[in-house]
Amino acid sequence: MKPSVLVIQLACLLLPCSVAAGSPSGQPHRLPDPLGYVSDFAGALDADWRARVRSVCQDLERKTGVELVVVTVHASAPLPNAQAYASALYEQWGIGTAQQDYGMLMLAVVGERQASVTLGRSLIPVISPKVLEEIGSRYLEPAYRNGRIGEGLYRATVALASASQDIRVNAPKPKRSRGLGVVLTAGMFSLLLFFLWWISRPDRRHPFPRLRRGEYWGSGQGGFGGNFGGFGGGMSGEGLK
Repeated sequence: MKPSVLVIQLACLLLPCSVAAGSPSGQPHRLPDPLGYVSDFAGALDADWRARVRSVCQDLERKTGVELVVVTVHASAPLPNAQAYASALYEQWGIGTAQQDYGMLMLAVVGERQASVTLGRSLIPVISPKVLEEIGSRYLEPAYRNGRIGEGLYRATVALASASQDIRVNAPKPKRSRGLGVVLTAGMFSLLLFFLWWISRPDRRHPFPRLRRGEYWGSGQGGFGGNFGGFGGGMSGEGLK
């Protein structure tokens, strides 16, 4: 019997999925509670792969602020498919709420060979359908085909984390120096006024007034005169013979 083809679905959570999360009677479906970064309800992961997936999710949130959760279930019931189930979990668990919708949920429905990735609105421009298609064809389809779900989910988790590694949710926004230009202009204007005042002072325009007050070369002239007198005295003492 030929195995069914793995279905990779993208659920972009733009608005609350009240329809997907509700039953025909209008009551919300009973969904499991989260178990952390990895909720392996289907028992598809051994301890080693579960620890590896959890480590990637932890590092991603610590470095970028993006919250990534990986879930496995055996069947999508009572919801119609993997996409509806993943969207309902994303909303009910509040993934990415504290991170301004920087959240991702990757769901593997093991018994139905389906997978779905639900993105918060802020990650839609980052994780494109092309990226998800590549993740499905390279990692998840071989994992289902070869029965290596743990390895496939780990590699898919690494791929999602790599695609969003440049995001910084809590990075501080640069502050705008709105008054800096005004302060610089006022400072330059003050310096200009001081310079104009300085060069307009009468005693700075020409040194002659200071010469008349004897501020230039006064002591030099006196000393030179004394030396000249001494030199003259020497000449008169010698006499002309």
